[in-house]
Amino acid sequence: MKRSLLCGIALLGSSAAWAAPSAPALVDGAWVAAHACRPGIVLLDIRNPIGGGGDLTAYLRDHIPCAVYSNYANGGWRINVGGAPGLVPPVPALEKLIGGLGIGNNTRVVIYSGGGNATDMGGATRVFWTFKYLGDNNVSILDGGYAAYVAGKHPVQPGFNKPTPTIFAAHPRPALLASEQDVQQAMKSGIVLVDNRPSAQYLGINRTANVVVRNGTIPGAHNLPENWITQNDGGTFRSPTALRALYAAAHVPTTGKEINFCNTGHWASLGWFASYELLGDKQARLYAGSMSQWSRNPALPMVEKVHD
Repeated sequence: MKRSLLCGIALLGSSAAWAAPSAPALVDGAWVAAHACRPGIVLLDIRNPIGGGGDLTAYLRDHIPCAVYSNYANGGWRINVGGAPGLVPPVPALEKLIGGLGIGNNTRVVIYSGGGNATDMGGATRVFWTFKYLGDNNVSILDGGYAAYVAGKHPVQPGFNKPTPTIFAAHPRPALLASEQDVQQAMKSGIVLVDNRPSAQYLGINRTANVVVRNGTIPGAHNLPENWITQNDGGTFRSPTALRALYAAAHVPTTGKEINFCNTGHWASLGWFASYELLGDKQARLYAGSMSQWSRNPALPMVEKVHD
């Protein structure tokens, strides 16, 4: 009973009247357990079937105390345009979505996914990128996701926490988003393009994603697979030291202009997060349309590095 009352107070306290506590881009389970249900914080549970992370059923069964739920896959975080999924919704739609979750401009948001693998953590990084794109710096990710939190034997609760809607006003940062035209210009000017898909898709020997209509990658792109970003393709991010070594192996610089892409801007958000947040390259951008958009335009070049 006390926990339910406390959760209600915390959700009401997520309005702009509260100042967001400071926190790094990655927080661990102990930090979350210590701050859950406090005014000014909203824990955002985005578990869904992508990556085997569960769905609303899993949230109703148990979640971090006071967390609110939003389905990453079909809750409005990405939209389909011209058959290409993964594009960024209009800003007013995102403002409505975020405000409806009880998140204001002064709220500290902590996003968590299931934490089963790198693909699952890509949901958290894509939502994180969305907040950054909208001008909000008060956002963190639970490193290791829900799996790490539970492994730490921290408290959980069942049921549904209904958020109290508030106002979220975006201040977009267009520099974080790369368009199809930006990618074409990057090819001509030598800006680093990073393909964060599995190597088989990058090489062109395996398309797998049905949203991509041509095999291969963008000419000149380097391959840094999404499962390199986390430890053993799990839910915990690699250290900056380990990432620098992997970037060197992939011939991807850790400074300077960079555009990350994949199939739908999901895996690419992992690469963007590693570059922008963990390695501090503030010139990294995300191509949200990625190959689902690029491959549909026959006028745009693609290269199959290995022919089957």
